[in-house]
Amino acid sequence: MQKPLGLSLLLALGVVAPLGAQQALSTTPTLRTRWAADVDPENVLPAYPRPHLQRERWINLNGAWEYAITDSAGALPAVFDGSVIVPFPIESQLSGVQRTVTPDQRVWYRRTFDLGTRAVGERWLLNFGAVDWETRVRVNGHELGTHRGGYDPFSFDVTDALRDSGPQEIVVAVWDPTDQGQQPRGKQVLDPHGIWYTAVTGIWQTVWLEPVRLAYVKDLHVVPSLAERAVTLNVTLEGASDREIVTANMRADGMVVSTARAPAGRRIVLSVADPRAWSPDDPFLYDLEVSLASGDTVRSYVGVRDVAVREDPTGTMRLTLNGRPLFHYGLLDQGWWPDGLYTAPTDEALRYDLEVTTRLGFNMIRKHVKVEPERWYYLADSLGMLVWQDMPSGDNEGAEAQAQFAHELRALVAARRHHPSVVMWVPINEGWGQHDTRRYVAELERLDPTRLVNNASGWTDTGVGDVLDVHRYPGPGMPPLEPDRAAVLGEFGGLGLPLAGHTWVDEGNWGYRGFESLDDLRAAYRALLYQLRFLIGEGLAAAVYTQTTDVEVEVNGIMTYDREVVKLPDDIVADHRRLFGAPPLTRPLVPTSREEGQRWRYTEARPPDGWELPTFDDAGWASGPGGFGTQGTPGARVRTEWRSSDLWLRRSFTLRDVPANLHLRVHHDEDAEVYLNGVRVADLAGYTTGYLMVPLDDAARAALAAGTNVLAVHVQQTDGGQYIDVGLVEVLEP
Repeated sequence: MQKPLGLSLLLALGVVAPLGAQQALSTTPTLRTRWAADVDPENVLPAYPRPHLQRERWINLNGAWEYAITDSAGALPAVFDGSVIVPFPIESQLSGVQRTVTPDQRVWYRRTFDLGTRAVGERWLLNFGAVDWETRVRVNGHELGTHRGGYDPFSFDVTDALRDSGPQEIVVAVWDPTDQGQQPRGKQVLDPHGIWYTAVTGIWQTVWLEPVRLAYVKDLHVVPSLAERAVTLNVTLEGASDREIVTANMRADGMVVSTARAPAGRRIVLSVADPRAWSPDDPFLYDLEVSLASGDTVRSYVGVRDVAVREDPTGTMRLTLNGRPLFHYGLLDQGWWPDGLYTAPTDEALRYDLEVTTRLGFNMIRKHVKVEPERWYYLADSLGMLVWQDMPSGDNEGAEAQAQFAHELRALVAARRHHPSVVMWVPINEGWGQHDTRRYVAELERLDPTRLVNNASGWTDTGVGDVLDVHRYPGPGMPPLEPDRAAVLGEFGGLGLPLAGHTWVDEGNWGYRGFESLDDLRAAYRALLYQLRFLIGEGLAAAVYTQTTDVEVEVNGIMTYDREVVKLPDDIVADHRRLFGAPPLTRPLVPTSREEGQRWRYTEARPPDGWELPTFDDAGWASGPGGFGTQGTPGARVRTEWRSSDLWLRRSFTLRDVPANLHLRVHHDEDAEVYLNGVRVADLAGYTTGYLMVPLDDAARAALAAGTNVLAVHVQQTDGGQYIDVGLVEVLEP
């Protein structure tokens, strides 16, 4: 990896502001990660920030800058407020500022640098990984331009603004309306609460300078195809003549495996006789070098893999990688840090989350309404982690806002399409700012036909794209199967546990379902995985558990917010591996009413003792089809309305024999008691949002006999929706 040139000589001097000038956050959390202590203001995030388009020479501009916060209409301040550590957001602890910035304010950054003697014919590019949100850049008083967008990289050629010698000055002005505007911003709000987090303003990814030749490689669009045994390069040049020749070399373990060249503006096709496929089990990356005859050279890499949705042998649509079905099981990853907010303290910290996710046996991450720095995707490529990439959400009300959303979506694809880890685009989450979904799906398919598209994760599906995605908390659950799209569970779980000493705040933490001990949480998590295997057998193609870490007051992470405690045990990897193997099969013995209503005897009046016995006469009870409940109860398919507090049900069924591995299939809201031939075989507390499989013990099996049997149920309701449906199945393990 390249080393920055003379960083210590390039640091700008900062002036510490008096306390009166510091407008602190309304609350000042102090939780930090272990990597905060490793942040050196003279060597902040020193790794080259763009691994897929690397140059030998560069200057890292991270570190101490001057800053000021002024009225949004104000001019460049004559005196700055103090010193900020770039690229940590101004609201973060690691910035050294930790101040709120409101939509009627503007953040100013200033620093100087010295390039010394510059070579004849060199151009200098000033690069920003990302700045949130509207950015104006000046060098030596020359206005270079304005960029709008909080997640995509941008650059300016500063050559003509440079002085011949001596200090060079950069001034960056940033305005960010946060949730008072319509722009894409993910979960940032000015008043953090619940699932909405502290706002992020200004520079939050690396800033760097690099010299280039008069003709240089501006961008690489790499399109690998395992099926075609080829890698296609579209090379964008700047300043090159029509006579320029571009040469590309691919290497594996240092050996050249393919070479091709073409004139400027023409595609380059690198043929690979026996390509080594990239996958989670073997995340092999080829080295790639692209050079111009006039002298410019960049280094990159490529992972060769194909993704698709195809039928499995049963005719069920599955996600495939390199032609083979692969269940995607991963984490909802929000990418927040207690000390750096949007920005990880160090490269080691950035890598840690991915390494823990890999070590525990997950093979996928859904990057949730945030875009990470380029290095995160490089690390995902290197570790073999599949990535579903969300588009950061915004309100998107009005034509101007929707045009901005479309612009930033295109910028996201252009900036992250290099990475083999990215296998799916997710333009909409849960209907947030949803509009023109079909148009966006069509555009994504046109911009990038090599990846899958999830039209809307969660609520409002529009019937297009490659998957049908639902959210179920705590779940799990799945959508109905379709002939052309895969069924996926875009979010579930959210099991919450606050651990003292590791929370953002001492009180007011929450999860979708709370627990009081690690043992209880781990048992509940294993129970979710147990259910998930049955859904895979029914056709579920992917599932996303909420979430990687606690975030602010949310405590439903598999790690605490400071990353000090991993809540899942190390041996959970064995449970995760079972998800990728053959799922269990089920044979209905007593069908549920999920697909077709089954007849039950029922009463809402308390029956006499013995109502659950086979000999009880239920002729006076009403008869109706299941399920029973109220319309609108999550996951319910109501065929007989039930609104009272209690319901008793009976149903007779016939068995030819008694199978060995029996389970109830039940959807209950709320508490239910289940009997077989008068024997109480299950007590089910609380509620579910779908059907669960409940294993039965030997006593339950002993209650059954060949011939006629009786299934009886009592369900109680206290609040909210209500529903009951029960069946009996035989489970066949592979």
